Order: sequence, then structure tokens, then C-alpha cells
Amino acid sequence: MQNTRVNILKTEILSDNWYTLRKITFNILKKDGTVETQNREAYDRGNGAVILLYNKETKSVTLTRQFRLPTYLNGNTSGMLIEACAGLLDNDNPENCIRRETEEETGYKIGKVQKVFESYMSPGSVTEILHFFIAEYSKEMKVNDGGGLEEEGENIEVLEIPFEEALKMVDSGEIMDAKTIMLLQHIRLKGIL
Repeated sequence: MQNTRVNILKTEILSDNWYTLRKITFNILKKDGTVETQNREAYDRGNGAVILLYNKETKSVTLTRQFRLPTYLNGNTSGMLIEACAGLLDNDNPENCIRRETEEETGYKIGKVQKVFESYMSPGSVTEILHFFIAEYSKEMKVNDGGGLEEEGENIEVLEIPFEEALKMVDSGEIMDAKTIMLLQHIRLKGIL
């Protein structure tokens, strides 16, 4: 449903180097009936998918660690971030995307995946909606070492962590990635592990 309170007046592309950064000028009808002109920037990087792999037998989860420049620029001295496996849809459907990303990043060829929810991660400035999944894994599903695609500049370390330890890593600040925290909490709240 189109929001009739908003009228886009102008869209400027500020950058399309990595993804697209636009400056939008729009009118918005306020609650008091007045119309206000506003300018905002919106970063469009496409939509994505994320998955938390869990193993009921070992009560562990598989996560990744990789360098993230924005965290480095914001004070993470190593720039390394522990995360659930994730990737951009790249014109694929969310389930196919997350299966592909799981195999590329972790080396696991997973069976059944369960979609648990969708979320905007930073709706004040980023257009991306993220599709959240969970899936059970076992050692027999390992088909390669993972680590990501070299041609995409990925250098990903695969981590298998006991679930309770992962929760403690959230408390200690070792895990600071929002999507990962959300999925760990989902597993905890649903009593999956």
C-alpha cells in the first residue's frame, strides 16, 4: 500500500561505487496537517539472508569470523567480527541464497532450512530487509572447508562454538553482530538447544 502522506520530489545518486547511496528530497504530511520538506540519504545494498547453523548432538553452533571495515573504523581494533553466515540475495530467492552462502562460507551442504522471520536492520538509513533462517547441521554435511569465495575478497574463518559459550560471548562483547545475536536468542527462546 502506497503511503499517501509521502511525495518524493527529487532523487540524486551520491555514489554507486560499491552499492547505491541516494539523497531523497520529499514532502511528508505531518499529524498536524502541515506538509514538511525533508532530505534523507538511503543506502541500497539489496536484500539479504542470514542463517544460524546448530547441531543438537554436540549442542554447538557454526559461526564465521571475518574482517569488517566499518567495525574497524568505529573502534573495533582488530576489525574482526563473529557472525552467523549471511549474504546478499543477488537476484536469488532467500532460501536458495542462504543455501549457496552456507556452502561457500562454512563448507556445509545443509538439508532442511527453516525461515524464522524478516527484519530491517538499520531502517533509518539502509533499505535492506534481511531474511532469517536456522538449520540443523552434522559433520556428515561438510563438503568443503568453506571460507568464502576468493574472487569476492572473502577470507572467512569457520568457527564451531558450544551454544552456551556463544551466549556468553554475547554477554562479554565478543559477539556484537545484531543478526547473530537475534538468531542465538531465537534458538534460546524456542528451546532448540
